[in-house]
Amino acid sequence: MAKEADPTLGYLTRKDTEVKLPRPTRVKNKTPAPIQITAEQILREARERQEAEIRPPKQKITDATELSEYRLRKRKEFEDLIRRVRWNISVWIKYAQWEESQKDFNRARSVWERALEVDYRNHTLWLKYAEVEMKNKFINHARNVWDRAVTLLPRVDQLWYKYIHMEEMLGNVAGARQIFERWMNWMPDQQGWLSYIKFELRYNEIERARQIFERFVQCHPKVAAWIRFAKFEMKNGEAARSRNVYERAVEKLADDEEAEQLFVAFAEFEERCKESERARCIYKFALDHIPKGRAEDLYRKFVAFEKQYGDKEGIEVAIVGKRRFQYEDEVRKNPLNYDSWFDYIRLEENVGNKDRIREVYERAISNVPPAEEKRYWQRYIYLWINYALYEELDAEDVERTRDVYRECLKLIPHEKFSFAKLWLLAAQFEIRQLNLKAARQILGNAIGKAPKDKIFKKYIEIELQLGNIDRGRKLYEKYLEWAPENCYAWSKYAELERSLCETERARAIFELAIAQPALDMPELLWKAYIDFEISEGEFERTRELYERLLDRTKHLKVWISYAKFEASAMEEDAKGSDFAEDDLQEHHHEQKKQCIQHARRVFEKAINYYRTSAPELKEERAMLLEEWLNMESSFGELGDISLVQAKLPKKLKKRRQMVSEDGPAGYEEYIDYMFPEETQTTNLKILEAAYKWKKQKISDED
Repeated sequence: MAKEADPTLGYLTRKDTEVKLPRPTRVKNKTPAPIQITAEQILREARERQEAEIRPPKQKITDATELSEYRLRKRKEFEDLIRRVRWNISVWIKYAQWEESQKDFNRARSVWERALEVDYRNHTLWLKYAEVEMKNKFINHARNVWDRAVTLLPRVDQLWYKYIHMEEMLGNVAGARQIFERWMNWMPDQQGWLSYIKFELRYNEIERARQIFERFVQCHPKVAAWIRFAKFEMKNGEAARSRNVYERAVEKLADDEEAEQLFVAFAEFEERCKESERARCIYKFALDHIPKGRAEDLYRKFVAFEKQYGDKEGIEVAIVGKRRFQYEDEVRKNPLNYDSWFDYIRLEENVGNKDRIREVYERAISNVPPAEEKRYWQRYIYLWINYALYEELDAEDVERTRDVYRECLKLIPHEKFSFAKLWLLAAQFEIRQLNLKAARQILGNAIGKAPKDKIFKKYIEIELQLGNIDRGRKLYEKYLEWAPENCYAWSKYAELERSLCETERARAIFELAIAQPALDMPELLWKAYIDFEISEGEFERTRELYERLLDRTKHLKVWISYAKFEASAMEEDAKGSDFAEDDLQEHHHEQKKQCIQHARRVFEKAINYYRTSAPELKEERAMLLEEWLNMESSFGELGDISLVQAKLPKKLKKRRQMVSEDGPAGYEEYIDYMFPEETQTTNLKILEAAYKWKKQKISDED
């Protein structure tokens, strides 16, 4: 036991010094009790169980000696308290009020004066002091207090109000007016002036009230002050004076932030006076001078006014104004919303005010897209296009139109992207003005800065329409330098030369074209070249072309086209030859046979290619045979269908397994083709297997 004792713990064991906490009570039954106790009940019970507050016994004073002792004791307590907390005004107030309750007013005044020496800026002290004097009917004392209070604290409105109220209650109207005049010299807020006006009106002093209003609007030149003045005059039946007040207000406050309220009040005043034309003029003047963002209520009132008093045109003007306000609001919230600008411009164009239209266009085009990416500019450039078209067609101002196109083309970052439409519109505008040099300059700049297919095509078209063949050729050369893979350009260039009967030039262009390492649509170019040679009657050249094309591609369509050409080439040659009338039919027959042989040779060559070099292309081979069969049928007596029928395949419907990412996904049906040579091979395999089986059987028997 001694070993376990710790000297630092007064020779107590650790177990003795451990703090033993009570065990937490385990609630076995957690279901809610049948009778629930609310918080209100708990509080009520706690309140009921509280013991009564211990209060000191009431002291009854029976004679003058006890009273003087009591007063001495209380005064000593208050003085001690004041010495301790001199700055606590509530102590001073309690002290003064206690002296008042003892009817010792001189002592009470002394306490109030001492308190004011401590903090004369506390207007509560002055109020309480004056109220004590008033309550006890010391009027002159009260006046003295109020006078000192308003002299020391002229910015505390409550002191003035109380002072004036006291004089008015005493019937001293002249004194109250004098106090008001003293107050007005300090230029108080609006409420002070309005109190003075109401005071004069209580005594029916209209002229005095008018003079005060004049001073009021000079002191507070606000919209609300002028409207009050005008309403005062209207209330007294002075419509002319009221109008004069409104007119003076408009002169002074037309650019004020709250001018909308003034104009609405002025217009409503004229409306009440049955002066609808005056009211309309006021509304229009206001709408022209007030910024759109601050004129929402004005527009609404104007539309309502026009619906009530206006004709059709007036109502339309009002509605246009309201819609204009809506669009202004939209473009203010999001100036890059070009659809809103388009709607706004359309509205202004319907109205027809040129200056307004130009202003809106200028504001719209000033909102340049934030990023130099074409997708952001695609809607934006139509603002410029519409602007230029408006200046040209509606305003008929050629110079402004030219300036619009010039500025727009200067603004677009042509190094990153451009718009062919704008270049072409600018050039076409110059052509319409018969300024061909300027149009060529614009299109030349376009090709230099931002060459595009559309620009080349249109420029070439313009030059060819003007009969400038050499310029057209140069442009085609530029076009092909810029886009040597463009088959359309090669074909059109060759077509131009052919139309000029420059066959050799056209052929050379086609040769250059097919020699290009990369082409966007080579099949169109080859077809155009072949058609060109056929139209020129150069069948040998055409055959060479087909052979060269087959060296590059063995496409099914090439084979069929080649065969069809061979079937018709000799026939056309025969048409163009000169024979006697009796020999023509026989010669035509021979030529027909010859052309059929050529066509069959092409088909044979194609079938041989598909059988040996591309056996997997069964469907193409079957289609080729089908085409051959149709051609043989079209030859009539000279055709031989049996040649093709022997080669036709059998159609077999087969099934194959479909495989997806997750594994096998069922089976699908497909058409397979079994050609005659494949059938023979299959039969031979069956015979060979049968022979082996028989040989095996014989050896087993032996």
